[in-house]
Amino acid sequence: MRIVSPAHTILLMPAPETIPALIELAGRTCYKSEEKITPDSARGFIGRILKSGHESVIEHVSITVRFVCDRGVSHELVRHRLASYSQESTRYANYGKEKFGREITVVRPPFWPEGSAEFDTWRAAMEAAEAAYMRLLELGARPEEARSVLPNSLKTEIVMSANVREWRHVFRLRCSRRAHPQIRELLLPLLAEFHEKIPVLFDGLYAEHAEEIQKRTDALGNQAER
Repeated sequence: MRIVSPAHTILLMPAPETIPALIELAGRTCYKSEEKITPDSARGFIGRILKSGHESVIEHVSITVRFVCDRGVSHELVRHRLASYSQESTRYANYGKEKFGREITVVRPPFWPEGSAEFDTWRAAMEAAEAAYMRLLELGARPEEARSVLPNSLKTEIVMSANVREWRHVFRLRCSRRAHPQIRELLLPLLAEFHEKIPVLFDGLYAEHAEEIQKRTDALGNQAER
């Protein structure tokens, strides 16, 4: 059994330097004020439309991301209906095959430190689920049948495409301190990367979580140095 951490990869994003200009052009089409476009006018224009709530303009930019997360988190992601998804299928992925290392892969929960009684109990449950899954395959069960014993912590990969307006909505809900710890663990780093690449669209959202994101980044750095 392998234990991994959640992760994300941006698969497709327009060149960041072109995004503000596209949004400004689309927005000024509404007001027929294209003559006001200058080399440095996009930031101010976008700030005003976001403040006014005219967010339909930012739907012209779409971004695609691949996530590595557990099945529980993926169930939360797909509730955002204004997006497109392609997800690893437990019907067709046979984890008893060599290509998967003849083992299942699970995602480490962030709320129980390794060595704690809670973590040890979780790990034992994962190992029991893996043993049951492999035994069912040995008995002739198809992967789509054997998956019945697989846990919520099972690693899945899911590709999500959404426009920037929907991404902002996802971040508002899933980066909130009221959200589940595991989806926050997945999406806070993505928010930081989106902000780094196109800050004008994510300044406000990032500012709400900047301190926590920095603490998480520092903690990961300290772990890597050990």
